[in-house]
Amino acid sequence: MNRPIRVLAIGCMVLFGLLLLNVNYVQVLQADELNDRDRNKRARDAECSRERGPILVDGETVARSVPSGDDLKFLRQYPEPQLYAPVTGFFSCIFGTSAAENTENSILSGSDPSLFVNRVIDMVGNEQPQGGSVLLTIDPKAQRAAYDGLQALPGETRGAVVALEPSTGAILAMVSTPTYDPNRLATHDAAEAQEAWNQLNDSEAKVMLNRSTQEIYPPGSTFKLVTAAAALSNGYTPDTIVKGGTRLDLPQTESDLKNQNGSDCGGEKITLTQALAVSCNVTFGSLGLKLGAETLQQQAEQFGFNEDIIDELPSGESRFPADIDEPSTAFSAIGQFDVAASPLQMAMVSAGIANGGAVMRPYVIQRVRSPDLDVLEEAEAEVLHQAVAESVADDLTEMMVTVVERGTGDQAAIPGVPVAGKTGTANSSVNRSPYAWMVTFAPADAPKVAVAVLVEQTDVEREDISGGGLAGPIAADVMRAVLEG
Repeated sequence: MNRPIRVLAIGCMVLFGLLLLNVNYVQVLQADELNDRDRNKRARDAECSRERGPILVDGETVARSVPSGDDLKFLRQYPEPQLYAPVTGFFSCIFGTSAAENTENSILSGSDPSLFVNRVIDMVGNEQPQGGSVLLTIDPKAQRAAYDGLQALPGETRGAVVALEPSTGAILAMVSTPTYDPNRLATHDAAEAQEAWNQLNDSEAKVMLNRSTQEIYPPGSTFKLVTAAAALSNGYTPDTIVKGGTRLDLPQTESDLKNQNGSDCGGEKITLTQALAVSCNVTFGSLGLKLGAETLQQQAEQFGFNEDIIDELPSGESRFPADIDEPSTAFSAIGQFDVAASPLQMAMVSAGIANGGAVMRPYVIQRVRSPDLDVLEEAEAEVLHQAVAESVADDLTEMMVTVVERGTGDQAAIPGVPVAGKTGTANSSVNRSPYAWMVTFAPADAPKVAVAVLVEQTDVEREDISGGGLAGPIAADVMRAVLEG
């Protein structure tokens, strides 16, 4: 064989080998990614022709597939759409999936490797594969209390509520308002689905965003729990005498840090417990300067700031800034400047204190089953960080009880039940109303539920906006729903 023929033969063999490699790469390594792409019409149509598995809350179906009577065979249906949309998300034959529908898509669609045997049996029996089921951690009574509480506020209220089980991190309630109807996206009518998609995505209120996890806000005075935790971990006690008064002279500037409404917090010298009870800006700004920005940042990160805290839902990282000057440190210590947190993050702060200082990684998927009800996955509690020592958590708990019993958090009280809490009112700009916050847990002596409530916007006068007044009653209702079962 002469040289040109040998070169041509080797070239053809190389090209053939590359072709084989590419085929295997596409069909094996890229298979899942390509199947999951929203633009993959063949894969989408195949999924819509299967009986997708249900999503359950306390045994009741909150997302299911029903016969559609058309070529796609099954239609996704959400019986209580607005109530559960932030957690279930949507399934659309055109626009794909979101939230739990996305996280557990392979199980719900029946394509997960753990369902291989089921698929083989279906193939032998000439039947379409069926999806498995997903049980959420949501407590339906707590979810309803959170939703109704936000809906009862006047006007077009925007806000969020998160409730956690402190000992495990299980999400007992997650509500975001205004919400949306995922049934509008589940329709097989392409024109209707496109119209709904455009309206929902163009909404000025951002109805498809889960405010509980995807949005971050200045946490205001609820962040004083983090500053107090840092202080108690560095030599302070609940009875330590700290600076009170009406103003704090900030270094490097002619400005002062003042208390809301010009209060003196009870005197020039007060205890740390008193400072938390009356939410004294001067005290916590002063503590921030003494502790330093690095100590505050480290403490915030022990509660979950500056990291991804949940895998099962889309989320944004809560933020504590690095490398800040002293005036910014003082404002950061009271939850202002560039500090920002999601409602889920602030619920974790409260739950971590309730759980002896151990912050649990939050989760919303409790159990995954195959179509024949075999358990494929069961959630396991995981400690994210030991934020503070148990003794510090105990001291903080007593201080938070004082906030509810004789401080700014009295609206979160539950008769006969010791409640720990902290209010917050955070400014964002002169052009919008302050944010109202409340974080709580109960019973304070044996915690079963921790709650964070954010009222981003509602139709009340600016001077009537407060964490205790707007968010406190909602927190109380959610805690009561969990405790009463």
